[in-house]
Amino acid sequence: MNDLVDRIHRFRQSDRWIFSYMLFSSLLSLVASFVLSVDAIALAQNADAALGCNINEVISCGKVGVTWQANLLGFPNAFLGLIAEPVVITIAVASLGKVKFPRWFMFAAQIVYTIGLVFAYWLFYQSMFHINALCPWCLLVTLSTTLVFTSLTHVNIRDNNLYLSPRLHSGLQAALRMGVDALVITLWLAFLVAAVVLKYGPALWGG
Repeated sequence: MNDLVDRIHRFRQSDRWIFSYMLFSSLLSLVASFVLSVDAIALAQNADAALGCNINEVISCGKVGVTWQANLLGFPNAFLGLIAEPVVITIAVASLGKVKFPRWFMFAAQIVYTIGLVFAYWLFYQSMFHINALCPWCLLVTLSTTLVFTSLTHVNIRDNNLYLSPRLHSGLQAALRMGVDALVITLWLAFLVAAVVLKYGPALWGG
């Protein structure tokens, strides 16, 4: 049993697992960003466009897409995903092919993607508490951005790319070996799901 647990832990530290996880998550985000970009163009042409994800008053891409929050920088936010995710996909694919990126590059990627994560959660907060509507594709972006962030953070802690103090780096590496990161992300995503259900309840499935 201990041998099995040890093998699982070793596999979770491997490039094969981390970068496959990163690749899958970034592909999800890219697909969602593409769909949102197409929807944004449709809404720009007709604000009342009937989008496939306009299900009810709560689950409505159209209701979210016409807000100022969805175009914060003067263009659809989804365009940022079309720019950022191919970079992540390149990192993941190249790393699976045994390419080793410089420490400064991975550190910069961590900073940029952390900004992206904060932006994604700001949009989630706006949807939840100000727009009072949820876009399924936006939720997928929030999920996939979270997963990409965790995979990038995992590899950067493993490889000591974050310029942390030796003591902090050692502690975080020990947490990774124990699978604390997997537990934290599972609990965090469960919390988000619970928050959505508690706020909207039956309205989520209302016609």
